[in-house]
Amino acid sequence: MSYISKPKFQHPQLETNELGLTRRDYEGSFTTLCAGCGHDSISAAIIQATAEMSLQPHRVAKISGIGCSSKIPAYFLSKSHSFNSVHGRMPSVATGANLANKELHYLGISGDGDSASIGLGQFCHIVRRRINMLYIIANNGTYGLTKGQLSATADLGSKTKFGEESRFDNIDMATLAIELGASFVARSFSGDKKQLIPLIQAGLTHKGFAFIDIVSPCVTFNNTDASAQGYKNTWENYVSLSEIDFVPMREEITTSYDAGKEKEITLHDGSVIRLHKTGMNYDPYDKENALHHINQHKKHGKIATGLLYINQSTSDYHELQDTADKPFNTLTQHDLCPGSEVMSDINDTFR
Repeated sequence: MSYISKPKFQHPQLETNELGLTRRDYEGSFTTLCAGCGHDSISAAIIQATAEMSLQPHRVAKISGIGCSSKIPAYFLSKSHSFNSVHGRMPSVATGANLANKELHYLGISGDGDSASIGLGQFCHIVRRRINMLYIIANNGTYGLTKGQLSATADLGSKTKFGEESRFDNIDMATLAIELGASFVARSFSGDKKQLIPLIQAGLTHKGFAFIDIVSPCVTFNNTDASAQGYKNTWENYVSLSEIDFVPMREEITTSYDAGKEKEITLHDGSVIRLHKTGMNYDPYDKENALHHINQHKKHGKIATGLLYINQSTSDYHELQDTADKPFNTLTQHDLCPGSEVMSDINDTFR
């Protein structure tokens, strides 16, 4: 991971957000990824999304595992909290941090190897526990750090740079997230900034477990014409089931929209996602419909993208477990040791 800081010099007339911060304040160190890597586009999208939302950098906790994807947090929000965990174990660290302090925005960055192979079990449990966070998978279908082996998300028949062909059905992480109970599931492409940025903003605002599977081509090892996660295949088979525009309630809504049906989805903080429906009349509230559309497009070699599923009626882990309202590091002696009478009342509940 790179720790080389960017020059602090910036143009004095850079546009600022509501906090008086510029985009430069949301950047990180210089990237060490390959030129053209889709992961750098994800970093840029996160920088723009958080800057536009006027998120306070120190109120964000970014957590990752191991892999090219897990280097991404070094390249954005240098003034935020950060933890780079071991391979496949990011969900455990994210869960513990979230339980200790629910006042932060949690952003988990992982990869297809980190989450779909060694970390698959941990991914399943963080979804079903409804941890309040945005979990992003930078999905390139290959192990870039270990020279291009196929990962578990590589489509059947997909070929790497060296001609290795995937002989197994892949694990579709978006489908898995929906089936396990994620209340916000989307898929996008690192090269589609217009679609990706509002999805990130909506995911950061959503209450509950939000998941975005981002197709992010590996230009070094998995960008051939026969690769399902390569630039050529993605652009040719990219199907947007929904086009969304994230509109914070604190701003006047002046966005112009194309002709056709649309649906407004109000998030828990009052922010709004505007969903533009396509001709197939796609409904992101219907779980079975979401799974059907993903699988139908997959049969025809297409990649279904956009907001695939959303459910705002579920409770997150803190509500289910009635956790402490205060961050653990602010609990006082009285909070931790409330006295013998309170302890007796608690013990009585077990009799």
